[in-house]
Amino acid sequence: MTARILIIAGSDSGGGAGIQADIKTVTMMGGHAMTAVTALTAQNTLGVEGVLPISADFVLQQMDMVVSDIGVDAVKIGMIGAPDTAERVTERLAALSGTSIVFDPVMVASSGAALADKATITAFRKLLGIATIVTPNAPELGILTGRAVTSAEEAEEAGKALAAEWNVAVLAKGGHIDGPVLRDTLIEADGIRTHWESARVDTRNTHGTGCTLASAIATGLGQGRPLVEAVARARDYLQRAIAAAPGFGAGHGPLGHALGVIPYERADATN
Repeated sequence: MTARILIIAGSDSGGGAGIQADIKTVTMMGGHAMTAVTALTAQNTLGVEGVLPISADFVLQQMDMVVSDIGVDAVKIGMIGAPDTAERVTERLAALSGTSIVFDPVMVASSGAALADKATITAFRKLLGIATIVTPNAPELGILTGRAVTSAEEAEEAGKALAAEWNVAVLAKGGHIDGPVLRDTLIEADGIRTHWESARVDTRNTHGTGCTLASAIATGLGQGRPLVEAVARARDYLQRAIAAAPGFGAGHGPLGHALGVIPYERADATN
């Protein structure tokens, strides 16, 4: 059965991040993508010019319609929009026992635009309490823990502290830490750690990397894969999508989620 993935996130008009990246990722990973949109944004590869939050009532209505009819195997949370939305989404998701929840604590866009105010970031702590895994980059990990995170070692220790405090798995991402080698560390709630290292890719096409990774992990968990396997598979897909980036825009460009192929034409050619 195809895994049903509920995406709770904002929309990116440029198609590189947010629910647009999430839907592409879930589809490519073999899942069925469903959405509860938390905000509309007017943005492109150069930056975010406007944000229109969706009311918490309507976010919940979107969630309820999906859950009551289609069902959910895993949830991915991205841009949450407002503190009230975070709190009420937490209450709804807490009732979905046995459902994996991947929380990507989106705070700042690739362009540097703020996507969460202080009150919303404070409300993130409620989401941490119900998440299966949280996927912060170094700046986000620093904000969530109040620690300096400028090295892979500091990221690992901050991730360890966050995992212990909230009994949640933490994927401490190394993309924002300088150096030729990118290191991601998974710290599970029981303290077990898994490391992945890869050569850093010199590219401007990184818009939507966090969204893509989190949605890929959610799809793997929804398919019943173990956590380490789901993360490893998601990282592999992300690296391939970065390599296949089409080079659109003058700023932080989108990924190549289709990995350089046109699936429909390819399927048609074999029939």
